[in-house]
Amino acid sequence: MEITQRAFLLPISQYLRSQGWLVDAVAAEIKTCTACQSSYDRIYEIDWTRNPLNLRNLTRASAQVRKIVERGDYDLVHVHTPVAAFVTRYALRNLRRIGKPKIIYTAHGFHFHRNGRPLSNAIFLGLEKLAGRWTDYLVVINREDEAAARRYRIVPPERVRYMPGIGIDLDQYTAERVSQEDIKRVREELKLEERHKLLLMVAAFDPGKRHKDAIEALALLRRKEVVLAFAGEGPLRPRIEELAQRVGVAEQVRFLGFRKDIPALMRASVATVLTSEREGLPRAVMESMALGVPVIGADARGTRDLLESGAGIVVPVGNVVALAEAMQYLINHPEEADRMGKHGLGVIRAYDLANILRLHVELYDEALREKRSAVFNA
Repeated sequence: MEITQRAFLLPISQYLRSQGWLVDAVAAEIKTCTACQSSYDRIYEIDWTRNPLNLRNLTRASAQVRKIVERGDYDLVHVHTPVAAFVTRYALRNLRRIGKPKIIYTAHGFHFHRNGRPLSNAIFLGLEKLAGRWTDYLVVINREDEAAARRYRIVPPERVRYMPGIGIDLDQYTAERVSQEDIKRVREELKLEERHKLLLMVAAFDPGKRHKDAIEALALLRRKEVVLAFAGEGPLRPRIEELAQRVGVAEQVRFLGFRKDIPALMRASVATVLTSEREGLPRAVMESMALGVPVIGADARGTRDLLESGAGIVVPVGNVVALAEAMQYLINHPEEADRMGKHGLGVIRAYDLANILRLHVELYDEALREKRSAVFNA
């Protein structure tokens, strides 16, 4: 939860409050987030889970949301994460008859997508269309989702808004902020010699991230000087560690856990890798581009948006041979890797946090017709 808040919501809240808005937030375990306490006017703990099948979300949690919103007399509610977004819109569906609050939903990647299974796609599309009835504006952050929202009329097409992600602070993520000492420290920690070439994947160990593809591609390379590092935690980490042992590349793999020095790790790498089958607009790719480091990404929406103009190499999802070939190419062609990294610096400017903040304020002004009162994030 805290990672989501820091990466997605806190910069927006902090900016809005600096402009005179009142901003409250509701989330599970939000009181454990120290940064949240100073970044919102009020925070509320909510009793919901990430499990979409948990009926408590539509009973107890829904009642909690409605009570908070009625007491707060909010003009606008902006929802984000999938379960919270559905529960909140369900809870407030009857309040919309009086036109208050206005409800905005940012979809950080629909759960139905071109790489998904037909049955799950049908279920998730049905849920999105149902919740779309209770939504005033739908914000999408990649072009595939924008096309799908319009094609399936999840909300009326004129109520769909494309925004290039949730923003990345290009003053914070820049190569100039990473010193050679930082890079040296990282390489020493990872026990890398001068001959070693580092590839980095930043992603939680969840099924859709497909870490196994990166391990299997590394095995295909048969190059002992190539080291693959994973930054992140998650339930599948033990299985991926076992796979690295089984295919004979354990000595070439580093499991780093949760890290706070991602920029240094990226700058120490030949390229970053993201093998996910589903993404909204991956922050790891955005950060890599902002730091001038090329990306090898699986052909998932969002990743495709960021890389298709030449900031890296896009490979088919699950194609281990193509992934290995892309790794080989960037390792063998450092000049081309450098060119891709520099190209990414130009592309990522459209995703600058300042641009995203401007787009949010424009949307809020449209929704409220210039009337500013309070914002509620879920």
